[in-house]
Amino acid sequence: MAQVRFGILGCAEIGRKLARAITLSPNSSLYAVASRSIEKAKNYAASNGFPSTSKIYGSYEELLDDPDVDAVYVPLPTSLHLEWAVKVAEKKKHLLLEKPVALNVREFDVIVKACEDNGVQMMDGTMWMHNPRTLKMREFLDDSDKFGELRSVHSIFTFTAEDEFLKNDIRVKPDLDALGALGDVGWYCIRSILWVANYELPKSVTALRGPIFHDSGVILACGASLQWEDGKVATFQASFLTNLTMDITALGTKGTLHLHDFVIPFQETSASFTSASKSGFEELVTGWAPVPGEHVVPTDLPQEARMVKEFSSLVIGIKESGSKPETKWPSISRKTQLVLDAVKASIDKNFETVEIIS
Repeated sequence: MAQVRFGILGCAEIGRKLARAITLSPNSSLYAVASRSIEKAKNYAASNGFPSTSKIYGSYEELLDDPDVDAVYVPLPTSLHLEWAVKVAEKKKHLLLEKPVALNVREFDVIVKACEDNGVQMMDGTMWMHNPRTLKMREFLDDSDKFGELRSVHSIFTFTAEDEFLKNDIRVKPDLDALGALGDVGWYCIRSILWVANYELPKSVTALRGPIFHDSGVILACGASLQWEDGKVATFQASFLTNLTMDITALGTKGTLHLHDFVIPFQETSASFTSASKSGFEELVTGWAPVPGEHVVPTDLPQEARMVKEFSSLVIGIKESGSKPETKWPSISRKTQLVLDAVKASIDKNFETVEIIS
């Protein structure tokens, strides 16, 4: 089987998960890692299962100059995405970019143009999109008899950050990841809402009052409501200060979908969700009829490995068959960034409603 040779820029913690995913995916291989310190890169490779033949570089530029690198995973701080994602594309390397993809949509448009100009594939690192459960849930949402017409979505992603995180993590550093919780956990909430809505952009966004800020000014907790022209609504809550929660509730005119682990499933080998259709009560209102059903969806690979596999398949198609890069993935990333930007603008404008202009 053809193999996509991956290089990783930087020694980010999330990169450890992707290094494993690249190894597990049948059509990719760990080829190189780069850090601004050669010793740091060596230690990272040694502790994360890189093959002994892997290239170890003491600068990002050296990795990008390696002609044998096919694709580059970029888990650098968001403030560095514009510079290095563009450089990856200009070196004709395919780009797997961590979320949030940029500090704002203007920066992301520059990244996308660089990818388009150089004929390379771009995908963001939103792993849960590639879990087979996601496809199964889509079938339910698209079933007009079981789910009906979408009316509202509610998404929550929170976790309680430890003191060390709140002191030193890049996500509380305005010069590194200025979007804080909105850019991190909020990205997942916004993406989940757009996914349920089949990527139809809302007309407007209104940030919820009461966001919490770090001493540095970075957002630690926030929420927003989204409104569509046809009356659909959505809300989300994102926080570094609340117990681990990963919920989606999608409400249709005929059905309801619930799940409680949408970003990272409770188990690696399977994931579940519950659905209910045409719900009501028993005759004496002592119970539900019918009872919501649980659906368990197994997977042959962890969702992050499935993401790498899908990305690598697209890269192989470009390299070997002359296929064009798939535009779906950057389009979804851009819509997510647009909504994120609108939430940030609403917070900055004292919770005014902000129109989405694509």
